[in-house]
Amino acid sequence: MEETQWHMNPNKAKAIMLAKRQLPEFVCDAVNLEGINFTLPEIQTLLDGITVGGHTVTDQQIALNQADTWRALFEIIENNQFEITMEQVCSLHLIAAKNDALAWGKFRSGGVTIAGTDYMPPQADSLPKLFEKMVDEASGISDIYDQAIHLFLTMARCQFFYDVNKRMGRFIMNGLLLSRGYPVINLPAKRQLEFNQLMLLFYETGDQEPMNTFLRSCLEAKVIEIMKE
Repeated sequence: MEETQWHMNPNKAKAIMLAKRQLPEFVCDAVNLEGINFTLPEIQTLLDGITVGGHTVTDQQIALNQADTWRALFEIIENNQFEITMEQVCSLHLIAAKNDALAWGKFRSGGVTIAGTDYMPPQADSLPKLFEKMVDEASGISDIYDQAIHLFLTMARCQFFYDVNKRMGRFIMNGLLLSRGYPVINLPAKRQLEFNQLMLLFYETGDQEPMNTFLRSCLEAKVIEIMKE
């Protein structure tokens, strides 16, 4: 499998190194996208094990959950154990959604809605088959970024969990990329409005193309150049 847009050289060790160096930035952007206003220095302090004033315990837990999930993902990938299965996705959700969802570490057992759209996610009893369908469809996509983005968007639209669906989708998207030696897509908080607007359109239509274009535009030019070296 390869990527066809930038013609980067896949290198798992290099891609993981770059991601680890950006961990505070990833966490900061992720929590800000959830409406939790941490600054990058505050996140760096929190990840160093020091409590940050002016933030609730819940908000700090959400930030730490993000960091812990990234670290678990790095370990899985470095041990060549990354795979897109219900078991592994649920084990990562157990970390990512700890104390931040109605239930964590398992698929939802009831209905959910998505704010801002009339689109209704599928019923809970259909989720295991929809997960299998998602994995099967992804395996037939030849471009690695198209495949990874398909996983993220499908997870977001299916809402496999009561909460932390978009964050989980991004973890699986980026886990696939790193496991194949390609750099992750980080979603900058400064592009939140654009992201939210395109996601609402995607929920309504199911058309992945606009979001695919947007997410590809989030990959930093400096990272692309490093991967080409």
